Amino acid sequence: MNGDYDDVAAPLDALLIDAAFGPVRRMLPDLSLVKLAGRLAARPGTTTRRLGGFAAELARIGAGASAVAPDAKDRRFTDPAWSQNPLLRRVLQAYLAAGRTVGDLVDDAGLGWRDDQRVRFLAENVVQALAPSNVPLLNPASAKEAVDSAGRNFLRGALNLVRDMATAPRIPAMVDTSAFAVGQNLAVTPGAVVLRTDVFELIRYAPQTPAVHEVPLLLVPPTINKFYVLDLAPGRSWIEDLVRRGQQVFVLSWRNPDARHAAWGLDTYLRAILDALDAVRRATGANQTVLTGICSGGILASLTAGYLAATGQADRLAGLGLAVTVLDQRQAGVPAALADRYLAAAATRLSRRRGYLDGRALAEVFAWLRPGDLVWHYWVNNYLLGRPPPAFDVLYWNADTTRMPAALHKDFIDLAVHNGLTGGATVLGTPVDLRAVETDAYVVAGIADHITPWQSCYRTTTLLGGTTRFVLSTSGHIAAMVNPPGNPRATYRVNPASPADAQDWLDGAQTVAGSWWPDFGDWLAQRCGAETPATAIDGALVEAPGTYVLDR
Repeated sequence: MNGDYDDVAAPLDALLIDAAFGPVRRMLPDLSLVKLAGRLAARPGTTTRRLGGFAAELARIGAGASAVAPDAKDRRFTDPAWSQNPLLRRVLQAYLAAGRTVGDLVDDAGLGWRDDQRVRFLAENVVQALAPSNVPLLNPASAKEAVDSAGRNFLRGALNLVRDMATAPRIPAMVDTSAFAVGQNLAVTPGAVVLRTDVFELIRYAPQTPAVHEVPLLLVPPTINKFYVLDLAPGRSWIEDLVRRGQQVFVLSWRNPDARHAAWGLDTYLRAILDALDAVRRATGANQTVLTGICSGGILASLTAGYLAATGQADRLAGLGLAVTVLDQRQAGVPAALADRYLAAAATRLSRRRGYLDGRALAEVFAWLRPGDLVWHYWVNNYLLGRPPPAFDVLYWNADTTRMPAALHKDFIDLAVHNGLTGGATVLGTPVDLRAVETDAYVVAGIADHITPWQSCYRTTTLLGGTTRFVLSTSGHIAAMVNPPGNPRATYRVNPASPADAQDWLDGAQTVAGSWWPDFGDWLAQRCGAETPATAIDGALVEAPGTYVLDR
């Protein structure tokens, strides 16, 4: 997978607060900026030296004596004109020097974690927006295209801009949606819906080996995206890979809710998973299942495991898998820093009025977490160059947004703000203690994940009561999931020890070449019993990928 698209995915639960308001609120000055100004004013010597250094660098830039240069990996400035044209070189160097000075001033302020994260978020967005590569004609590629097309690139770009801003999410389009269709070239692993409720469809996948493991796997996808990120194009489908390894695979396909389903909360979704587990047991005859959740689906899977442990049913699970899932929300990255309890209450009131949180609002929030890659890159491509966005399966999935019921929106925010999964959570009237979950667990995270930081994912190893295997993929939020074997650049890290500190774990970890999918397959095989002859699917209602996934 192209690293440019690693982090387009499902959000940390605290992001749901901002999604209710939209990204503009985060761009406005707040108390954190006041604290920054106060700290810098209290350090006049340091601040004066920093600004003096910036002024001196500007003088060197004007004289053509500056050595400031962009990072070799910064694709915005790869055109030779940025270094060969004297004017463009000076403009670029002034921009880079200003950006570095802003970062240095934030470092000098020594703010607390939350204020530091908020200020850095705002600073990054401002600096990214002011990049000279975003300016028509100043961008060399834009100027060349204008000459070659007699300015038609700007006409095409203007039409693209009007189209993109006409409907939410009001950000540059990231994908050519005409290249894909669910059930035709995405989500095509053979299977069938074997259960349909108001909340979900349960898909069972057809065996592709003569024998299968006795114990099945139930996948719980995010509630804020559609399930087929787990079943993308052939060769890039995790579900396809699992089936070919002789695994019996089931997946929940959540209904795309609307205002009629505003009251669906955590209890609704927990009950749905329990219903699915019952259906899996009836379909396979197995008394145990490996339950695996992804992102927000991992939160639901963890709560389900906790509920089963609290009600004397822990033996129903042969294993628990969690992918890019944060359970302990302490300092869980930028999204957590941008949230607070007052905003949480206001955000839930907003979604309650409509009955749901619109997935397009989430998409807009995600984009502004990575403005360089997910906003301004497409600004240049779509508007300055007048080109269509690329056709890429992950980005198509990301644009195929879903809604979230108001009650679930509130429940997830409450869990995040109160850090309820570390203690105090109650589901279906039962207090849940994750330390009572003694089932073996497999936890995977992405080292470049900015939505569910790997250090926060690692803290799950101290929350669960069983033996946990933690695997760190060298990728971002979505590339950690869409990680098929065969990528020569793919690696992951493992460590048989589980020290309390994440950095200690990393220092002692060894790097393994390739995808972590085979490693998970081996872990599953050890917990999924002997092999039994494969049988055809009984009770099929409709072929996979079902009907709920097609709802818009």
